Amino acid sequence: MTTLNLIELTCPVCENVFRSQTVVATNAFGGKRTDFHERAAGMQPLPYFVHLCTHCGYAGIERDFADGVGVPPELRASVLDQLQSALQHELPSGSLKYDHAARVAEWQGSEPRYLADLYLRAAWCCVDEHDTEAERYFRRRAAWRFAEALESFDGVPIEERAVLTYLIGELWRRIGDRRRAREWFDKVPTEITEPAAQAWVMEVAQQQRRSPREWFA
Repeated sequence: MTTLNLIELTCPVCENVFRSQTVVATNAFGGKRTDFHERAAGMQPLPYFVHLCTHCGYAGIERDFADGVGVPPELRASVLDQLQSALQHELPSGSLKYDHAARVAEWQGSEPRYLADLYLRAAWCCVDEHDTEAERYFRRRAAWRFAEALESFDGVPIEERAVLTYLIGELWRRIGDRRRAREWFDKVPTEITEPAAQAWVMEVAQQQRRSPREWFA
């Protein structure tokens, strides 16, 4: 089961001091979905790996609230102008927290791979929130950013390229774009660098292209 702990954070944008919950421990069960979404017993931990200031909308992981974090005037203005208005009176959902964290990271010029991971986790949260439309939106953004990371010379370690190529195909398949999904699944063999160790990537890519199923591990 998931165990949480309360922490106190200070928002570097508005200086609001607030308490947030963070994950102390979690036990996975049932393997991973075909998009690598791990499942946990009881409460799902994903929403608690990021934190959001409910006063201004700034969000990020714990280090983004550390002492000495500098916030340029342009970033502060963007947060107050574009994120504060999106807040509701109820507690923010996990997908909203990741969405805000990704937008802040984009304004900070973060690497595409990091942005893609945030958007992917937003999509995973949407699955638990039963928000299909938002799930597809975040999957698109994750797919675009993963593809952008693959295009750069050092954006993805060579041993991870095949896995991310497969993942992009799986994201497009879940979105409903079968043509793009097949194109990315077909690229997996060209990214294999260690045939024996990466045979599983080939297998799942072929499986999802030919006869998709939900669980593979």
